[in-house]
Amino acid sequence: MSQPGQQVAVACPACSPDVETVHEVLSPGGTPTVRCTECGHTHKTELEEERTVERDVIVSQDGESFKTRVEAPAEETVAAGEEFIVDTDEALMTVRITSLEVGEERRSKLARVEEVETFWTRAVDNVHVPVTLNPKEGGRDDTRSLKLLLPGDQEFVVGQRETFGDEEFTVKSIRIRDDARGYDFWQLDHDGDSAVAKDVKRVYGDDETSDAWSAW
Repeated sequence: MSQPGQQVAVACPACSPDVETVHEVLSPGGTPTVRCTECGHTHKTELEEERTVERDVIVSQDGESFKTRVEAPAEETVAAGEEFIVDTDEALMTVRITSLEVGEERRSKLARVEEVETFWTRAVDNVHVPVTLNPKEGGRDDTRSLKLLLPGDQEFVVGQRETFGDEEFTVKSIRIRDDARGYDFWQLDHDGDSAVAKDVKRVYGDDETSDAWSAW
Protein backbone atom coordinates (compact mmCIF):
# COMPACT_ATOMS: atom_id res chain seq x y z
CA MET A 1 0.00 0.00 0.00
CA SER A 2 1.38 3.39 -1.02
CA GLN A 3 1.94 6.10 1.60
CA PRO A 4 1.58 9.92 1.45
CA GLY A 5 4.89 11.46 0.36
CA GLN A 6 6.12 8.23 -1.24
CA GLN A 7 7.81 8.65 -4.61
CA VAL A 8 6.69 6.40 -7.46
CA ALA A 9 7.47 6.11 -11.17
CA VAL A 10 4.44 6.54 -13.45
CA ALA A 11 3.66 8.25 -16.76
CA CYS A 12 2.48 11.85 -16.58
CA PRO A 13 -0.42 12.67 -18.95
CA ALA A 14 0.66 16.33 -19.06
CA CYS A 15 4.40 16.22 -19.75
CA SER A 16 5.43 12.59 -20.26
CA PRO A 17 2.61 10.26 -21.40
CA ASP A 18 4.98 7.63 -22.81
CA VAL A 19 7.86 7.65 -20.32
CA GLU A 20 7.61 7.22 -16.56
CA THR A 21 8.66 10.14 -14.38
CA VAL A 22 8.98 10.55 -10.61
CA HIS A 23 5.69 11.37 -8.88
CA GLU A 24 4.82 12.08 -5.24
CA VAL A 25 1.84 10.28 -3.70
CA LEU A 26 -0.61 12.86 -2.33
CA SER A 27 -3.51 10.63 -1.42
CA PRO A 28 -3.13 6.83 -1.21
CA GLY A 29 -5.97 4.39 -1.81
CA GLY A 30 -7.28 2.12 -4.52
CA THR A 31 -6.54 4.76 -7.16
CA PRO A 32 -3.94 7.09 -5.59
CA THR A 33 -3.66 10.78 -6.39
CA VAL A 34 -0.10 11.69 -7.42
CA ARG A 35 1.78 14.84 -8.43
CA CYS A 36 4.46 14.90 -11.14
CA THR A 37 7.73 16.28 -9.80
CA GLU A 38 8.68 17.44 -13.31
CA CYS A 39 5.71 19.67 -14.17
CA GLY A 40 3.56 19.68 -11.01
CA HIS A 41 0.51 18.10 -12.72
CA THR A 42 -1.81 16.26 -10.31
CA HIS A 43 -3.73 13.18 -11.46
CA LYS A 44 -5.00 9.78 -10.38
CA THR A 45 -3.23 6.60 -11.43
CA GLU A 46 -3.08 2.86 -10.88
CA LEU A 47 -0.10 1.61 -8.89
CA GLU A 48 1.09 -1.96 -9.04
CA GLU A 49 1.58 -3.14 -5.49
CA GLU A 50 4.95 -4.75 -4.87
CA ARG A 51 4.78 -8.28 -3.48
CA THR A 52 7.01 -8.89 -0.48
CA VAL A 53 8.11 -12.02 1.39
CA GLU A 54 9.70 -12.66 4.78
CA ARG A 55 12.97 -14.56 4.91
CA ASP A 56 15.38 -15.79 7.60
CA VAL A 57 18.66 -13.94 8.04
CA ILE A 58 21.65 -15.49 9.81
CA VAL A 59 24.00 -12.77 11.09
CA SER A 60 27.60 -13.60 11.96
CA GLN A 61 29.37 -11.24 14.37
CA ASP A 62 32.53 -11.73 16.42
CA GLY A 63 32.52 -15.49 15.95
CA GLU A 64 28.88 -15.87 16.99
CA SER A 65 25.72 -16.16 14.92
CA PHE A 66 22.06 -15.30 15.50
CA LYS A 67 18.87 -15.39 13.48
CA THR A 68 16.45 -12.63 12.57
CA ARG A 69 13.87 -11.99 9.82
CA VAL A 70 13.66 -9.50 6.97
CA GLU A 71 10.88 -8.47 4.58
CA ALA A 72 11.96 -7.82 1.00
CA PRO A 73 10.46 -7.45 -2.51
CA ALA A 74 9.85 -10.97 -3.83
CA GLU A 75 11.06 -10.31 -7.38
CA GLU A 76 14.18 -8.32 -6.47
CA THR A 77 17.50 -9.94 -7.40
CA VAL A 78 20.08 -10.04 -4.62
CA ALA A 79 23.75 -11.04 -4.65
CA ALA A 80 26.63 -11.83 -2.34
CA GLY A 81 28.44 -8.63 -1.36
CA GLU A 82 25.29 -6.51 -1.15
CA GLU A 83 24.41 -4.86 2.15
CA PHE A 84 21.10 -4.17 3.87
CA ILE A 85 19.77 -3.21 7.30
CA VAL A 86 18.21 -5.69 9.70
CA ASP A 87 16.27 -4.95 12.88
CA THR A 88 17.54 -7.04 15.79
CA ASP A 89 16.59 -7.11 19.48
CA GLU A 90 19.73 -5.08 20.24
CA ALA A 91 19.76 -2.50 17.44
CA LEU A 92 19.50 -1.79 13.74
CA MET A 93 22.50 -3.40 12.05
CA THR A 94 24.04 -3.20 8.61
CA VAL A 95 24.88 -6.65 7.27
CA ARG A 96 26.57 -7.94 4.11
CA ILE A 97 25.37 -11.01 2.21
CA THR A 98 28.02 -13.75 2.17
CA SER A 99 25.84 -16.41 0.51
CA LEU A 100 22.24 -17.25 -0.27
CA GLU A 101 20.62 -20.54 0.72
CA VAL A 102 18.25 -21.44 -2.11
CA GLY A 103 17.53 -25.06 -1.21
CA GLU A 104 18.62 -27.91 0.98
CA GLU A 105 22.43 -27.74 1.17
CA ARG A 106 22.47 -25.43 -1.86
CA ARG A 107 24.19 -22.07 -1.75
CA SER A 108 24.23 -19.39 -4.43
CA LYS A 109 25.86 -16.02 -4.96
CA LEU A 110 22.89 -14.63 -6.93
CA ALA A 111 19.14 -15.27 -6.70
CA ARG A 112 15.71 -13.67 -6.60
CA VAL A 113 14.43 -13.00 -3.09
CA GLU A 114 11.48 -15.38 -3.50
CA GLU A 115 13.94 -18.20 -4.30
CA VAL A 116 16.01 -17.56 -1.20
CA GLU A 117 15.29 -19.55 1.97
CA THR A 118 17.98 -17.97 4.14
CA PHE A 119 20.30 -14.98 3.84
CA TRP A 120 23.74 -15.75 5.31
CA THR A 121 25.37 -12.48 6.32
CA ARG A 122 27.98 -10.82 8.52
CA ALA A 123 27.68 -7.59 10.46
CA VAL A 124 29.75 -4.75 8.99
CA ASP A 125 28.97 -1.75 11.26
CA ASN A 126 31.97 -2.68 13.42
CA VAL A 127 34.46 -5.36 12.42
CA HIS A 128 37.62 -7.05 13.67
CA VAL A 129 40.61 -6.60 11.37
CA PRO A 130 43.59 -9.00 11.77
CA VAL A 131 46.98 -7.28 11.41
CA THR A 132 50.34 -9.01 10.89
CA LEU A 133 53.35 -6.87 11.76
CA ASN A 134 57.00 -7.38 10.78
CA PRO A 135 59.84 -5.73 12.72
CA LYS A 136 62.00 -3.36 10.71
CA GLU A 137 64.93 -5.51 11.74
CA GLY A 138 64.58 -9.22 12.35
CA GLY A 139 63.51 -12.43 10.70
CA ARG A 140 60.14 -13.79 9.68
CA ASP A 141 59.88 -15.61 13.01
CA ASP A 142 59.79 -12.23 14.78
CA THR A 143 56.41 -11.21 13.33
CA ARG A 144 53.52 -10.56 15.67
CA SER A 145 49.78 -10.32 15.20
CA LEU A 146 47.00 -8.22 16.62
CA LYS A 147 43.30 -7.78 16.02
CA LEU A 148 41.67 -4.34 15.85
CA LEU A 149 37.97 -3.61 16.42
CA LEU A 150 37.09 -0.77 14.07
CA PRO A 151 34.14 0.95 12.38
CA GLY A 152 33.38 -0.77 9.08
CA ASP A 153 34.17 2.37 7.09
CA GLN A 154 37.62 2.89 8.70
CA GLU A 155 40.08 3.29 5.79
CA PHE A 156 43.50 1.69 5.41
CA VAL A 157 45.95 3.09 2.84
CA VAL A 158 49.10 1.30 1.65
CA GLY A 159 52.15 3.35 2.65
CA GLN A 160 50.29 5.23 5.37
CA ARG A 161 51.32 5.15 9.02
CA GLU A 162 48.51 4.12 11.39
CA THR A 163 48.15 4.57 15.14
CA PHE A 164 45.61 2.68 17.24
CA GLY A 165 46.13 3.22 20.96
CA ASP A 166 49.66 2.02 21.75
CA GLU A 167 50.02 0.28 18.40
CA GLU A 168 51.70 2.01 15.47
CA PHE A 169 52.56 0.58 12.07
CA THR A 170 53.00 1.42 8.39
CA VAL A 171 50.66 -0.43 6.03
CA LYS A 172 52.58 -2.57 3.50
CA SER A 173 49.73 -4.48 1.88
CA ILE A 174 46.04 -5.26 2.31
CA ARG A 175 44.31 -8.56 1.64
CA ILE A 176 40.69 -8.11 0.46
CA ARG A 177 37.81 -10.32 1.59
CA ASP A 178 36.07 -12.61 -0.89
CA ASP A 179 32.71 -10.88 -0.33
CA ALA A 180 34.04 -7.36 -1.01
CA ARG A 181 33.06 -5.55 -4.20
CA GLY A 182 34.63 -2.83 -6.31
CA TYR A 183 38.27 -3.91 -6.14
CA ASP A 184 40.40 -4.86 -9.15
CA PHE A 185 42.76 -7.04 -7.10
CA TRP A 186 42.50 -9.19 -3.96
CA GLN A 187 45.93 -8.05 -2.74
CA LEU A 188 46.65 -4.31 -2.60
CA ASP A 189 50.36 -3.48 -2.34
CA HIS A 190 50.96 -0.21 -4.18
CA ASP A 191 51.32 3.07 -2.29
CA GLY A 192 47.97 4.82 -2.23
CA ASP A 193 45.90 1.65 -2.61
CA SER A 194 43.10 1.74 -0.05
CA ALA A 195 40.31 -0.34 1.44
CA VAL A 196 37.76 0.07 4.23
CA ALA A 197 37.85 -2.20 7.27
CA LYS A 198 34.70 -4.17 6.40
CA ASP A 199 36.37 -5.24 3.11
CA VAL A 200 39.69 -6.24 4.68
CA LYS A 201 40.68 -9.85 5.33
CA ARG A 202 44.11 -8.95 6.74
CA VAL A 203 46.50 -6.00 6.91
CA TYR A 204 50.27 -6.50 6.67
CA GLY A 205 52.55 -3.81 8.04
CA ASP A 206 55.93 -2.73 9.40
CA ASP A 207 55.87 -2.37 13.17
CA GLU A 208 56.53 1.20 14.30
CA THR A 209 55.45 0.70 17.92
CA SER A 210 57.98 2.08 20.39
CA ASP A 211 59.97 -0.60 22.21
CA ALA A 212 57.93 -3.36 20.49
CA TRP A 213 61.09 -5.30 19.82
CA SER A 214 63.29 -4.23 22.74
CA ALA A 215 65.53 -6.94 24.15
CA TRP A 216 64.97 -8.03 27.72
